[in-house]
Parts: sequence; C-alpha cells; structure tokens
Amino acid sequence: MQRLNAIRAQSDRGAVSVLAALLMVPLIGFAAISIDIAAVHSDRQKLQMGADAAALAIAQDCARSDCGTLRARTTARQLVDKNTSATESSVSVDLVAAAGKVTVDTSDTRDHWFAPVLGINESEVGATSTAGWGSPISGTSALPLAFYVCEFWAQTGGGIPSDRIERTIEFTKTSNTDCPVPSGNLVPGGFGWLAPNAGTCQAFTRIGQEVQGAPGNKGGTSCMSSLHNKTILLPLFDAYRGQGNNAYYRVYGYAAFTITGYHLSGANWNSPCRGNERCISGYFTEFLDRSDDFEYGPSTQNLGATAVYLLPDQ
Repeated sequence: MQRLNAIRAQSDRGAVSVLAALLMVPLIGFAAISIDIAAVHSDRQKLQMGADAAALAIAQDCARSDCGTLRARTTARQLVDKNTSATESSVSVDLVAAAGKVTVDTSDTRDHWFAPVLGINESEVGATSTAGWGSPISGTSALPLAFYVCEFWAQTGGGIPSDRIERTIEFTKTSNTDCPVPSGNLVPGGFGWLAPNAGTCQAFTRIGQEVQGAPGNKGGTSCMSSLHNKTILLPLFDAYRGQGNNAYYRVYGYAAFTITGYHLSGANWNSPCRGNERCISGYFTEFLDRSDDFEYGPSTQNLGATAVYLLPDQ
C-alpha cells in the first residue's frame, strides 16, 4: 500500500510540473501586459511632455519674432531630450509661421522584457503636440473704452511696452501728448468711450472694423471699481469719424493696460487729475496670457498682448 501511495505522489508531482509548464506562457503573457505595456505608457507620457514643452518654447520664440526652422529644430531636440530618457528618439518640427502654428512630432522604440515570449520584441511609441501663438484679433473688453493708438505710441516710446512707469492719459482737451487730433479731442463728445453690449460694461470689437462710440463722459464708470490695479485688454483705434451718437472708431489692435487711478464723471479713485478734467492713470504692459474673451491669430499689430497656447490634436 505504501508503494502504491509513493507512486501516486510521484505522479501528482509530475502532473503539477506539467501544469506549471503549461501555465508559464500565459503567466509571462500577463507580465508582458502589466509590465511592458506600463513601460510603453510611461514612455509615451514622457514623449508627450517633451513634445508639449518643445512646441510651447518654439511658439514663445516666434511670438518674440525669433522664429526660424533651424532654431525650432534645435529647441525641439533639446527639450525632448530633457523630458525623456530616450536619447535615440526622433524629433520632427512642422513650423508654419504665417499661420502662427508649430507641430512637434516625437517617436521612439521600446524594447520589451517579457513580450518577446509572445513574439513581440518591441513597440513604436510616439507623441504629437501643436502650439499656436498670436495677438488678439477680436474680443470683448471688460471696459467699453478705446485708446487712440497715438497715445499708446507716445506712452511706450513707439514700441512694445517694457516698463511699468505710471502715466496719465487725458480724455479731454488737456491731453499732454502730441497726438494730432482736432482741438485735443479724440472724437468730439465721445472721449474714447464705446457703446457697451446691452446690459453690461463690456464692448465687443474686431481689428479693422468700426465700433460705435458713446457720447458723454460717463461711459463704463459704473464698472471701474472692480478693475482697480487690474490689467485688461483694450482696443486701440487709428481712425474715427462723426460725433456724439454717430461717432465711430476703427480698431487698430489691442493692448494691455493696468489701471492705477481715474478721475471721471461720478467715479474717482487715486485721482490723477482734478476739476473738470477726465483722465485714467496706469501703464501699458505686456500680456502673455490667453483670455477666453478674445480670439487670437497672426497679426501685424503686435502691441505686447501676445498669447502662446497648446492647440487640440487635429
């Protein structure tokens, strides 16, 4: 009887060995799924971070008018290498400066550890990122006000704003710049205020189009208190016609202005002027964030309000 039990035990051990051998392939297959696929996912994430960083960096260079294919390729290569451990990865750049868009493609090969048992030795891993840059071409301003572009040139020295020196811009005949306007007024009766959207203090404008002015000197003063020391995008105009309710301004571009004080009819804060004068103090500044209230695109009127942003996959 003992002999029979010994034979049976040896038979069981042999069966377990066969069963373990049969299960080894699917077990390794599961390891391939859990380990090799996870490694591929990690590689793809790193490549995506590298592609995003490269696309945004190239877009920033182009937004600063430092745009070129050779420079873009060098930037892409450097940033992909910094964000991944795959130094053999391939990098390609499609730069379309006229459209304000750049696409970076990256790819690499991942050698597997367990998947070769299933006949899969390696996998191709890739990532794509597209970034855009541009200036506002239309949008809704938080204040129904437009500055004369000549005032912008006078305050910034004829270029993109680079300092934060507080200045006062007059809206009446007391303007202290040399802007060539009749009697010192931008539009007689208009004073730079725009007709707001119904029920709001906001105004929608678009480059190259005319927008109706608002007579009087109150304009959007009821909304000024919420804009203390805030930076907002405002339209600049380069031409005007009419007066009063029939005043129209032609939008030239958009600039960012930080409000530090004002003296208006019925509204005063840190008053930079007195009496019957009407003025706003502050400074033009660079504005590199993308506002959801504006549409962006390539523009020859780069007045410091430039945005860089990732675009959705095509």
